[in-house]
Amino acid sequence: MLSYWEKKEFLRYDYIVIGAGIVGLSTAISLRDHSPAASILVLERGLMPTGASTKNAGFACIGSLTEILDDLSTMSPAMVLELTELRLRGLHRLRRRVGDSRLGYAQRGSYELINEREFSALDHFYEINELLRPLLDRDAFSHADHLIGEFKFDKKHVKHLISNDLEGELDTGLMMKALLALCMEKGIEIKTGAEVVGVVQEGTDAKVLIEQRQLGQNISLTAARAVAICTNAFTERIIPDLDIKPGRGQVLITQPIPGLCIKGIFHFDRGFYYFREVDGRILFGGGRNLDFATERTSTLAYNELIIADLVDKLGEIILPDTPFEIDYVWAGIMAFGDDKFPIIRQHSQNVYMGVRMGGMGVAMGSEVGERLAVMMISR
Repeated sequence: MLSYWEKKEFLRYDYIVIGAGIVGLSTAISLRDHSPAASILVLERGLMPTGASTKNAGFACIGSLTEILDDLSTMSPAMVLELTELRLRGLHRLRRRVGDSRLGYAQRGSYELINEREFSALDHFYEINELLRPLLDRDAFSHADHLIGEFKFDKKHVKHLISNDLEGELDTGLMMKALLALCMEKGIEIKTGAEVVGVVQEGTDAKVLIEQRQLGQNISLTAARAVAICTNAFTERIIPDLDIKPGRGQVLITQPIPGLCIKGIFHFDRGFYYFREVDGRILFGGGRNLDFATERTSTLAYNELIIADLVDKLGEIILPDTPFEIDYVWAGIMAFGDDKFPIIRQHSQNVYMGVRMGGMGVAMGSEVGERLAVMMISR
């Protein structure tokens, strides 16, 4: 049951963006930048984004040494360089658009912990620097073994430390609040509690169907120009049969630790593990590679096997001589595919998608949103 006013003012827009995560909000902002007079609506099914946009670790990174080497085992050097450029451009766009202070951004650099099993990665150290130099105009990676003792890592597990001073960290909550505020400043409407159950073509328009249980009926919204689907791992609920595999990430955070000496962001094991200092605590996440089968899900839940592994590694490798207590644990949902490139393409006449961030949404989300918006404006 809809009123005359609701039908008149709330059902038709020029552009509709589905998903209010990093990519969705970035797409809406880029649409506004390219089309100042257009009416733009962003739809979000929950009170907050339900994927990883508000649940990630806040890493502003382009990839560790072992992660890039792992990519080279399945992709050509040109493809790896293209993917790295996408991440780098996304971070630059995000920082220019929002401003470092509103992001809580700090470029303290990143470090990768290398154990005995990964010594072979050091044989490719200069090769990877040469690969990335045309893009970065400098070496990406340098040796930082002298900091192992300063960070108080366990030297039986951490044999070498590789640094990358081009990477940084940010406050995920501040980032999302800043993107939301920018949308509102630009006159972009955002509606939460909007469970999209389908997108269909109707003539030259696209219809977005939203389940509304309290009304006892679905509502159909019209996008006169284009619809952008930016729902990452949840896209299959709207468009099935895409190469999108959900991947759940487990994260824990400690109680504050007096005298904590760790600063910056840290990776190990091809980027499957990551940790950083936040407000005098250690935030530690990853371990999905321990149980790929269970973690290939879009259900938010704990994985006790992985949580136990994170606690063990925290005590054995990261804080071997420091007492700590776990404050709480959470999980986020990412999206992966047969390769690490996001899907940015036209799906039908005026339906587009920017999905499958491969766990790098913070880095590439703003650039994906820009490219998607340009495609939609240019149709």
